[in-house]
Amino acid sequence: MPLDLPFEHGINALVATLGLSADERDAIAKFQKDVLEPSMTGLVILDFWAEWCGPCKQLGPVLEKVAADYATKGVRLVKVDVDQDKVIAAQFRIQSIPTIYAFFGGQPVADLTPYRSEGQIKKALDQLLGQLNVQGEEQALEAEIEPLIAMGEEVLDSGDAARATNIFRQIQEMAPDNPQVIGGLVRALIAEGHKDEARALLDSAPAEVAGDPAIARAKAALALTAAAPAEPTDALEQRLAANPDDHEARYELAGARMANGDRDGAADALLDLIQRDRGWNDGAARTRFLQLLEASGLEDPWARAQRRRLSALLFT
Repeated sequence: MPLDLPFEHGINALVATLGLSADERDAIAKFQKDVLEPSMTGLVILDFWAEWCGPCKQLGPVLEKVAADYATKGVRLVKVDVDQDKVIAAQFRIQSIPTIYAFFGGQPVADLTPYRSEGQIKKALDQLLGQLNVQGEEQALEAEIEPLIAMGEEVLDSGDAARATNIFRQIQEMAPDNPQVIGGLVRALIAEGHKDEARALLDSAPAEVAGDPAIARAKAALALTAAAPAEPTDALEQRLAANPDDHEARYELAGARMANGDRDGAADALLDLIQRDRGWNDGAARTRFLQLLEASGLEDPWARAQRRRLSALLFT
């Protein structure tokens, strides 16, 4: 929805106004070229300022830094000197400065004037970018790699870890800091048995993606690899047959099943242990169970079904 800003007649009406001087017509043409046209695909920050305005000079470097940080996201900064471009300032009815608007699709979409810190401005831009179809370099790259990531995930789910690793390595060359790519490659490496390389890749991931769900999923998958080595479970099952309350054996059995790729069996063992003694070993079974769900992807249908089983166990 276009923001309701105090235009008297609208910029298009201004363009059609007769009797303008050559300088005023030039100012309007420049506004069209620098703001309206780029805003058809990108997000334009429009900063009304003046040389004599102290707050403008304080805010200017902040806006410039934010615009530079968000340039690849399709954001650009345009400054309008209210003393030099009076016809533009008058059209917007600028009464105080600094005044900052965001433009998209040839229309104002947000009043950014209240935001003065870098963090506040970036938060506002993030919200706008999440709502608008802005076409920047990053968005174009995301659109390009999205089907490739889906391919890598499909191959990994099919059990071909080596091929999945190769796919994710190729995508990583295109988008080295993408959390979905990093997470997918980590899980493919784990499936191949390259735990050290997977750990090193996670450790080198950019700090800003550390909280991404894809990274959390990869960390959970790596944590599960320490549960137990892949091995026959006969001995553990015999221990449980002799003593069903051997919680350590049941916990180790869950780890061995996970290592063997039997997530259903692992979930069953952990839920059985939680039902028998949910507080055992400071709730280790519940912690491991949640790691198993996170490693599978919290939006995965299997993970959702298992979470319902846990909830039924805990709250009924």
